[in-house]
Amino acid sequence: MSHCHGCSIKIDIPEGARRIVLVGNPNAGKSVFFNYLTGVYVDVSNYPGTTLEISHGRYQGDVIIDTPGVYGISSFNDEERVARDVILSADVVINVVNAVYLERDLFLTQQVIDTGVPVIVALNMVDEAARQGIKIDAALLSQLLGVPVIPTVAVKKQGLEEVKQNIWQARQGHSDPALQKDLDELVNRVGSRGEALLILEGDDAVAARHGLAPMNRREEIYLQRRQRVNQLVHHVVKEISKSAAFGNALSRMMMKPLTGIPILLLALYAMYQIIGVFVAGTVVGLTEETIMIGKYEPAVRSFVGRFISEGSTLGTILIGEFGLLTMTFTYVLGLLMPLVVGFYFFLSLFEDSGYLPRLATLVDRVLTGIGLNGRAVIPLILGLGCVTMATITTRLLGSERERRIAIFLLGLAIPCSAQLGVIAGMLAAVGPEFVALYTLVILAILVVVGTLMNSLLSGRSSDLLIDLPPLRFPRVDNVLTKTFIKSYQFLKEAFPLFALGALLISIFHVTGILTLLQNALAPLTVGWLGLPKEAATAFIMGVVRRDFGAAGLADMTLTPIQTVVALITITLFVPCIASILVIFKERTKKEAALMWLSTWVIAFLIGGVIAQLSNLLGVSSPAQVFTVAVSVLGLAVLVVIAVRLFKKQGVHRNPSSKGAA
Repeated sequence: MSHCHGCSIKIDIPEGARRIVLVGNPNAGKSVFFNYLTGVYVDVSNYPGTTLEISHGRYQGDVIIDTPGVYGISSFNDEERVARDVILSADVVINVVNAVYLERDLFLTQQVIDTGVPVIVALNMVDEAARQGIKIDAALLSQLLGVPVIPTVAVKKQGLEEVKQNIWQARQGHSDPALQKDLDELVNRVGSRGEALLILEGDDAVAARHGLAPMNRREEIYLQRRQRVNQLVHHVVKEISKSAAFGNALSRMMMKPLTGIPILLLALYAMYQIIGVFVAGTVVGLTEETIMIGKYEPAVRSFVGRFISEGSTLGTILIGEFGLLTMTFTYVLGLLMPLVVGFYFFLSLFEDSGYLPRLATLVDRVLTGIGLNGRAVIPLILGLGCVTMATITTRLLGSERERRIAIFLLGLAIPCSAQLGVIAGMLAAVGPEFVALYTLVILAILVVVGTLMNSLLSGRSSDLLIDLPPLRFPRVDNVLTKTFIKSYQFLKEAFPLFALGALLISIFHVTGILTLLQNALAPLTVGWLGLPKEAATAFIMGVVRRDFGAAGLADMTLTPIQTVVALITITLFVPCIASILVIFKERTKKEAALMWLSTWVIAFLIGGVIAQLSNLLGVSSPAQVFTVAVSVLGLAVLVVIAVRLFKKQGVHRNPSSKGAA
């Protein structure tokens, strides 16, 4: 059935089942079609050789595969390579097209048609197009493309049933006659029209499969395809209104720094009030303290205690302080899940309204300086909720280099929501000048480390190519569905990791290793950081859970500068054990170990530098705290300037290295 030699994703396809592949530009609405056709219970597989996830599910007796949102299938990045392989293995392609951006989306449509795969087009968001004065003749478009075209409004379920009923009416469409002739000549040599097309376009990987040299006619074919798409749009678009709607004006405001930053701050404030105050306080207070600690844990201890003594080794592992049946369930279901659901709810709101890509555009220039682009704002924001979850979402970034930088910065300088609550409470008691010092140090480390990684890692990060869908009111059912699916997937992936972490810490506790580690760290905490000996316990607990470490510090009597030093260290300290395990899952073992050890070094180094600098200056007044802050800022600026000058000189000496991989 499959004629794709490179498509090796592991999907259980029943005998005789056909592959239905969903294809479309980013934010065209594919996820709604996928959920409608497959339901909630789907499988997710990592595509071999990448960190990209491919969702697939059953439709009647066949299999539906969702592909990453792409603008073409010409191997410019991992998303396009994956989409290329999956499309070439398809029996039918459902191409979801955004009616608002018809001229852009039809380029991919025509390229898929040129592969010779049977296609049916879902012309989505026709209501949005109509609101902007765009009227499209779907019947004429179907005639010109040579494939069925069905108008839809996916979020309102309009047209979805018609698409479902007409899937098997898909057919091969019309290609440019000159291109058709070239394809017919080459297809006899390679056996596949789709692979013949990609060889003509200069795809090295596909050409190598057949022992041929790529023909490098991509520019010529692209120009012909663009001209054809322009002609199609000219014929089928009947009316265009150029009046500027309020939504367009608001969209521009969101992307300009002068107006976009206040809008962002307002959105973040709303997130903080709902997630940081209501969910982390009221909801977690109910789920963790009242339900899990107050009801669940005593019931489990009582039941298990009938068979196993709680003081025994097995009892400690199962129902002790770090027990598999106690801490694991309390942490995941009582503390983490409410926060995860809250953040995914906001993420779905931002995504469904069209705000997320505008936010990425707003911060793109800032993030470019640390080797990322605007897309990285998503995992960075999620990291303020849960670094474990955010580490998983770095898969959406465009290159391995960006994922490496983002994962390290998340593990180093982004405190999770549970930790932030404790940090905010401790900082509130020491005065605004110490709050400013803490904030400045963490931001300085984020910028300096990001700049260093951007300069030292080979290659370059990808440019921001992002779709700007129309702004619209989020659909409640769509937001809730996305929130449920993402939260369920996270729970399924994270729960085993937390159980493993609890098991390891329980074994350390039973064997006495935990006490040995605490004693080993004590000289460092007292001599270098200037903290009480008991602070070593807080750092060890921080490995288990970041907020455990911060909460341990909160129970101590510390001076204001000791509080800041302790919080800086615990923030930069290693991420919790669940995050560490996810980092090992996302990166190679060697790379993950290097990241883990580096956070230890940076945390104690920076904490100690602040402590020693404070002792040297004799910090006892706001002015002296200001001096420390200025010293830190000046040092950070000097490091950034030096790194960029070094990189610039290196590029001048070896110009060919600029684009090296």
